[in-house]
Amino acid sequence: MARAAAEQLRLAEVVQSWLGRPVLVLGDAMLDEWRFADSDRLCREAPAPVLTLRRRISAAGGAANTSVNIAALGGRSVLVAPVGADVAGDELHDCLDRAGVWDRTVSQPGRPTPVKRRMLAGDQILLREDSGDPDDPLSDDGVDRLLTALDCATRELQAAAGGEPPTLVVCDYGLGALPARVRAWLVAQRDRYATVALDAHDLADWRGLAPTVVTPSFAEATRLLARAGAGGGELQLEHPEVDPSDGPSELTVGAAPGGAGARRTGEPTGEPTPGEGRVAMTHDGLSVTGTGVTVNADAGAGVDRAVLAESRLAELRAHTGADVVAVTLDTDGAVVGGADGQPSRSHSTPVPASHAVGAGDAYLAAMTLALAADAPLSTAAQLAQLAATSTVAGTGTCVCRREDLLAALGQRVLGGDGRQVLVGTEGLAAVVAEHRRAGRSVVFTNGCFDVLHRGHVRYLEQARALGDLLVVAVNSDGSVRRLKGPDRPVNPVEDRTALLAALSCVDHVVVFEEDSPTALIEAIRPDVYVKGGDYPPELVPEAPLVQRLGGQVRTLGYVPDRSTSAIIDRIRAYGQEGSSEVVVGGPPARPDPGADQAPLGADRALEVVAPEPAADGTLPVTGSAAPPMTGKAP
Repeated sequence: MARAAAEQLRLAEVVQSWLGRPVLVLGDAMLDEWRFADSDRLCREAPAPVLTLRRRISAAGGAANTSVNIAALGGRSVLVAPVGADVAGDELHDCLDRAGVWDRTVSQPGRPTPVKRRMLAGDQILLREDSGDPDDPLSDDGVDRLLTALDCATRELQAAAGGEPPTLVVCDYGLGALPARVRAWLVAQRDRYATVALDAHDLADWRGLAPTVVTPSFAEATRLLARAGAGGGELQLEHPEVDPSDGPSELTVGAAPGGAGARRTGEPTGEPTPGEGRVAMTHDGLSVTGTGVTVNADAGAGVDRAVLAESRLAELRAHTGADVVAVTLDTDGAVVGGADGQPSRSHSTPVPASHAVGAGDAYLAAMTLALAADAPLSTAAQLAQLAATSTVAGTGTCVCRREDLLAALGQRVLGGDGRQVLVGTEGLAAVVAEHRRAGRSVVFTNGCFDVLHRGHVRYLEQARALGDLLVVAVNSDGSVRRLKGPDRPVNPVEDRTALLAALSCVDHVVVFEEDSPTALIEAIRPDVYVKGGDYPPELVPEAPLVQRLGGQVRTLGYVPDRSTSAIIDRIRAYGQEGSSEVVVGGPPARPDPGADQAPLGADRALEVVAPEPAADGTLPVTGSAAPPMTGKAP
C-alpha cells in the first residue's frame, strides 16, 4: 500500500512540474456541436424517429480540443490554426477564451470552419453531420498569414519562457490546415522547438520532421506499414486518389459482410478504408501487405492488436523518425515504445462511443506535457492513459482537467489555484517558492500525527492562523519507529497523510524520512516554525536554524487530556475487558495448560499482574523487552 501511494505521489509531482509549460498547438481546428433530443415516436413518412431538441452545446474539436486539454492540465497553451469567418468560427473563439487558450488563430474568409454536429437521443448518437470541405485548400495569402502567425507565436512563447524553446504539437487530420508549405517550414524550423508531438492521419507526410513522439491509432499505424511494405521496404509518400479526411480511428478485425463465402475464397474481408485497396494480414498475425488497412478474416479473428503493435514499434519509429511511438487502441488502451526497445502497455475501460469523443486529444496533451517535463517514458505513458480514461465519464467532447487527473492519483487539490496538497520533498521547495512569489507567508510544522485527534486539529488551526500557508511535515513509518518504539506507528503514513490533507487548515503535506526536519526547514525557509508544547520557543531544537534563516519560532499549548499516547493506552485498556488473558504490546498469551480453566464467576475476582511503573509513573507497555500485562484467574 505504501509503495502504491509513493508511486501516485511520484506521478502527481510530474503533473505539478509541468504547470505553466509553454505549448504551441498547430493544425486542424474544428467545432464540435452536440444536440440532445428526446424521441418517443416514429414519423409517418418513414420509419425514422421524431426528435424534439432539448439542449445544444458547442465545444472545441480537433487541434482546438488538444489546446484546451493542455490548458486544462496546467500548461500554457497557444493555438495557431485557420478558422473561418463564420458563426462556427465565432463559437470556437468563445470556447478557446473560456478555456484560457491563447487564441492565435488566423481568419480565413470564404473558407468555412469545419463542424461536426452530432444528434443524440438517450445518450445514443443517431447521426453525425460534417460541414467544411477538406478539399478547399488555403489560399497563398492564407498560408502566408498562417506562417506569420506560427512564427510570431513561437517567438511569443519563447519570450514568455525566458528564452527556452517551446513545445510543439501538430494535429493533422487531413482538413487542409497543413499544406506542403507549412510542413516544409516546420521541418526547416525544427530546432526552434524542444519537444515535438505529432498526431496525423497520414504519417507519411511528416517523415522529415523528426518528432519526439507520434500517437497514431492502430489503423493509422497499419496504413503506414502497409504503404512502406508495398514499396519493398521503402516508405511510399504517394497518396491514393481519394484520401479520407476523417478516416476510421480503429481497424475492424474479423469477418465483414460476405460471411462464410468470403472466408472460403481466402479473400481479405472487413471494412476497408475509403479510397484504399484491401490488404491481407499473414497468418502469424504480424505482417501486413498492400495499401489499405483491412485484415484477412481467418488471420484477424485471433489477432491481439497490442501484440501486433508491439512487434512493429521499431519499424514505426524508423518510418516516422520519432523517438517515441504510442499506438492507441481505443478500448484496449495503448502500446508505447522508445529507443530502449522496451514496450509498455496501458489499459482502458470500454465506454459508449459518445463518451470517448476527444479522449485521444487528452491522451496527446498529457503525453506531450509529461515528455516536455522530462518525465520517463513509462511515466508519460501512465499519465497519458490516465488522462484519457478519466475524461470518459459522460457524453460530450473530452477534456481532462488537472484537478481530475490529480484526483485520479488520490491527491487532494486546493480550490483556489488548483495545487495539490500532498507533495514530495523534491518538489516542496518549488511549490513554496511559487507561493512566495504570490506574496504568501509560510508556516511550517512537523510531527508523527499517528492517531489524529481533536488536539491535533486545534493545534493545526492555530498554526494556520499565523500565516497564509501551512505546510505539515509528517515522519515516515521508519522514522516513527525510531522515535516512538517498534509498535508505532499505529496508522501507516499513507493513512496519516490522507487525514491531514483532508483538513481545510492544511495547505500542503510532505513526508520526510529523517528523524529531524532540519533539511526541509533549510529547503523552504519558513516564516514561522510551530511546535507543540508549553515550553519557551528558545528550547525548540530547531530554533537556532529557523532564526538564522530569518524565521520566527512559536510554541502552541496542547489541548488538556488529548494525546496520541493517552488514546492508545485507553484502547489497550479496553482490549483487556472481557478477556481472561490479554497481552499489551505483544501477541495474545496462550493459556497455561496446567492452570485452572474454570470460568470466572461472581466469587472469582480478576487479579491483574502488571509490571512495576517507571519513574515517570507510566507503564512500559511497548516493545518486546517490556514484560506483558496479563489478567489471570486465581
